[in-house]
Amino acid sequence: MNLPHFGLSAIEADLWALIFVMVRVGAAILAAPIFGARLVPPQVRTVLAGAMAVFILNWVPVQIPADMLALPTFISLLVEAVIGFTLGMVLQIAFTAPMIAGEQIAGGMGMAMATAVDPSSGSQSGVVGQMFSVTLTLLFLGIGGHLLWLRLVVESYVMFPPGSDWDLAQRGWLVASFFTQALATAVAIALPVTLVLLLVQLVTGVIGRSAPSLNLFALGLPASVLAGIAALIASTSLLHDHFVELAQLAIEQAGMVVTPAGTAT
Repeated sequence: MNLPHFGLSAIEADLWALIFVMVRVGAAILAAPIFGARLVPPQVRTVLAGAMAVFILNWVPVQIPADMLALPTFISLLVEAVIGFTLGMVLQIAFTAPMIAGEQIAGGMGMAMATAVDPSSGSQSGVVGQMFSVTLTLLFLGIGGHLLWLRLVVESYVMFPPGSDWDLAQRGWLVASFFTQALATAVAIALPVTLVLLLVQLVTGVIGRSAPSLNLFALGLPASVLAGIAALIASTSLLHDHFVELAQLAIEQAGMVVTPAGTAT
């Protein structure tokens, strides 16, 4: 094996193998929500990736390239990063759908300007979307989705060992199809509350035409906020079902990404 020497010849082969395996694991952790959130220190992510890499090396007979400085090795490292990034992106898409639904609902309630700092990304986002994101995160952790996803990352080395043929076009199609399903779920989450808010706005408009002297802004905004809150409370069970279904669908789709016989749905 042609490896650069740093005076640690006894462990250099194991060290390079550890780094090689950490590429896929690290890319998956970095791209995934929860694990890749800004609140998680880089040191924690690095330790987690290293611990998983050690477990994988002791569980799966990973064959690293013979020449670590050759061009095919860099291509293999790139493929490893793409596989890991794809596994994390599937979860990221699932966690983005409730945020989209929350922004749509907040706009109908007149709360589009009510934003706060999202602790997971550090950016400004709507409070309704943040509430949905936190709810999905808690449900995802509650059903053990994070453990199932980490298991898929480990099992990906059995399904697709380093250097194996990973059809990027087919996996990309799977991710794209899941993106459409996530958008459909976002519409299903926002639709009941949005219809209630649309009805409130229609009633407010009719009242405004009947009594032009009324202050529609002072009347319509509180009515929209109260109607939106009431609709959210009334649709709690429906939201729970959508969130659990979305979390389970994300795990299933991640499994299809690392399954050789996976087909687009």
